[in-house]
Amino acid sequence: MKKLLVALTMSISTLMLTTVANAAPHFDDERHMDQRHGQGQGKKARDRGDHEDHRRVREERGVKRLQQMRWQPGYVMPQHYRGNGYKVEYKDHKLPKPDRKQQWYKVNNEYILVDSDSNSIIRSLGH
Repeated sequence: MKKLLVALTMSISTLMLTTVANAAPHFDDERHMDQRHGQGQGKKARDRGDHEDHRRVREERGVKRLQQMRWQPGYVMPQHYRGNGYKVEYKDHKLPKPDRKQQWYKVNNEYILVDSDSNSIIRSLGH
């Protein structure tokens, strides 16, 4: 009877351990092996550096695109430029007086007159 009880206890213990092992998180074997041997940190740093390089290139490309943007009448002023930081007073920059519901903006050394209701560009002056 004692042997039967020991065998039953061992069987249940093995079954429980198997269930727990199957429920454990899965690791990518290559990454897990690299980290165990001290090589994982270099790869992570390299990946992070590559990601930062790609982000920097995208930002530079975006800046160049914005600098090349043509502010033509009828175009809509991008929302990014509608903030107070880009608004200018016409008197301070010797610009023509805007009509009611119009505002001058300065973007990339260019003055842009925008309709405040529709956000469409009315006029553009390069200075």
